[in-house]
Amino acid sequence: MPPDELPSRVVSGISFIGRSGGAVKDLVGFKKGHHTLPDAANATTNAFLGKICERELTDGAEKLFQDVRTALDYKRQDIALSVTSPFAMLGAKDFTVEIFYALEEREPARYAVTTTLRGVMKAEITRTEAFARIFAGKFTEISFTLKKGARVDAIIDAIEELDGDDGLTVTYPSDYADCTIAVEGVEAVVRCTGASLEIVFPRAAAPAELIEQFAAVREAFRISKGLSGLIV
Repeated sequence: MPPDELPSRVVSGISFIGRSGGAVKDLVGFKKGHHTLPDAANATTNAFLGKICERELTDGAEKLFQDVRTALDYKRQDIALSVTSPFAMLGAKDFTVEIFYALEEREPARYAVTTTLRGVMKAEITRTEAFARIFAGKFTEISFTLKKGARVDAIIDAIEELDGDDGLTVTYPSDYADCTIAVEGVEAVVRCTGASLEIVFPRAAAPAELIEQFAAVREAFRISKGLSGLIV
């Protein structure tokens, strides 16, 4: 298997995350002169957001449903959509997509939309033209749960023990709560928390492109016994 073709058991553990958002006042359900912009993000104001974002959420989720259904030639029993604003979930036979609206913590007059693709059962589907077309420019992050977990300090030690010419460098805070790993040839930022690997990419892309970069990280980790078992 080429290094950029991850096995399905690995791909199924990847969550692909995309982020977007906008101004609350621009949502269809926000009535200027009647509604007041939120000045904090809490349960009450997010419930308000759930009411005024319903049109955008429903329309976006319905478009995704139709795009997936037609592009992948799914039958009725292969795909289902449920919308309970501010959350929508598309359950397909090969994967799941979740869409969630929430107010920005630091700027509650704005909202964030998080789209998460998870549970991809067959790696080969991500390499199809149809899949790439559906999710083109959609995702900027990968989250991968480390099934066995890992000690952050042990990961730091494993990288620092390398001779410096192996294409891996690491930075970390004094409490070792997490570490950031730079992999030569990979543009993404790799952050390890001990429970997961969080990989942030410089630009949005379809899953297949992100998988290539993830596979490069996995391949780079194989040079160290302390790292090789992280992504299995």
